[in-house]
Amino acid sequence: MMRSALKLAAAGVLALTTFGQTGEKPRFLAADVHVNGRPTWFGARPASSRGDYLEAKDVTIADLIGLAYDTAVSQVVGGPTWLEMDRFDVLAKAPPRTSPEQQKAMLQILLAERFKLVVREDSRPVPQYALTSGSKHKLKQADNSEAPGCTPQSSGTATGANALLRLTDDGATLVQITDGTIGYKCRNISMAAFAAGIRGMFAANLGINPVLDQTGLAGNWNFDLKYSIGLPGASSGTVSIFEAIDKQLGLKLEAKQIPTTVMLVESVERKPIDNPAGTAEALPPSGPKLFDVATIKVANPDSTRVAYTMQPGGRLNAEGMPLSYFINRAFGQRYTGEVFGMPSWADTVKIDVVAQLASDGGPQFGVDNETFAPALLGLLKERFGMTYHMEQRELQAYELVAEKPKMKRGDPEARAWCKPPAQVPGAPPAAQGWQALICQNIAMTQFAELLYQRTFDLKSPIANATGLEGGWDFTLTFNPTAGRVVARSADSVAGPTPIAPSDPVAGYTIFEALEKQLGLKLKKGKRSMLVPVVEHIDEAPSDN
Repeated sequence: MMRSALKLAAAGVLALTTFGQTGEKPRFLAADVHVNGRPTWFGARPASSRGDYLEAKDVTIADLIGLAYDTAVSQVVGGPTWLEMDRFDVLAKAPPRTSPEQQKAMLQILLAERFKLVVREDSRPVPQYALTSGSKHKLKQADNSEAPGCTPQSSGTATGANALLRLTDDGATLVQITDGTIGYKCRNISMAAFAAGIRGMFAANLGINPVLDQTGLAGNWNFDLKYSIGLPGASSGTVSIFEAIDKQLGLKLEAKQIPTTVMLVESVERKPIDNPAGTAEALPPSGPKLFDVATIKVANPDSTRVAYTMQPGGRLNAEGMPLSYFINRAFGQRYTGEVFGMPSWADTVKIDVVAQLASDGGPQFGVDNETFAPALLGLLKERFGMTYHMEQRELQAYELVAEKPKMKRGDPEARAWCKPPAQVPGAPPAAQGWQALICQNIAMTQFAELLYQRTFDLKSPIANATGLEGGWDFTLTFNPTAGRVVARSADSVAGPTPIAPSDPVAGYTIFEALEKQLGLKLKKGKRSMLVPVVEHIDEAPSDN
């Protein structure tokens, strides 16, 4: 049912009052809202709601609307071009005993007050996938004797190349990939749960929209599923996930235009209204924290177990991780090669760490590498005697240049975004492991940012030297493993290991794809960057 426009635009100053009084709408007691200057390729971190606080980092206005109105970001439509590109941080304090639903209502008011947001419900056809069943499916009724879920299965000994690292709550396990395929063992699972989980299967490449269960099959089921993922070396033909679901399960995975309730953005301001006076004093400090307690030891050299788990509340559990991995994480580096001066043995010495961030008595929010980096740096200095300095160095870098552009100029009024497609357009079954980006009205500066760290070769920020103005529409399809295989074994967890050039059917490298599909090129060059240089570090930690 269509609702009238939610005219939520209100006064610019957030009232620091409790709710529950007659005529009062629920509001946060205090809220810090500010622009986040991180590059556009950073994905939003999951919002954390703990106790009386709500925290959301690296989020777009589309993300915040989805959170406030309990809808998928893909179902937030309309609005200005920057709605899915500009990023913000929000930290808000609610009155005691506020329910999650009340927090959403408060976030709606906050968006209206700080961003002058006006939205309303609408209905539009949205491209989605539907899982359907014919008259003769091939599933076996479950007897409820096994744990529910779908787990990837090794098809060989999990050592060497072609091994995927699968992270779980209990640590990490290795899943061996052979013949370019991956298998899943599904047990005691409902069709609703299976449909919801298909997008998360390795190399499924189904985009961001949900998969709907339209099978009509009740109860729980057992079955196995095996399909190609686009890695080199497949010798027995290729089977896409669509073909596998059809032939192996007797089900259909089909793209459909399904009428869907959406949130239509009628108006919104790009710059949020400044925080009211007293906001900083009303919220917990957000500065870097150090570990309050940490136990460190050299890992058992015979152990093949590897794990790196950051838990809510500030606990870090790590097993069998190379010392170089911690050094890179401490400086905020995602891959090796950007921290200089590390001794060669830093890649072979493996350590176990159990540590807890110091608590200031405030709420414990979700954690990520940005949260842990200062604590790891302090740990390395205190327990490994590490010293370092920062200096400018000439590093290999890339520039994005235009040779013979093959892109379509975007509509200046259209929203700017780059998203994975629901299905790689025109890709042969062998390419189901490819990655793709469909971009709309995207500026070349934004696109250059999105390419940074898109593959293991692109470790440094990429400068836009195309000279192309305005926004552009295009599709880029590539295989990040083409020309190399990422080895994720106990001896290579920290980075990729180049093997042999890939079979051409595995897809273009990102360099080839940019040139052949878009008429762009990544040109090697040098750039002066401020980098950390390790002066000294001990091979073993001091005693606990």
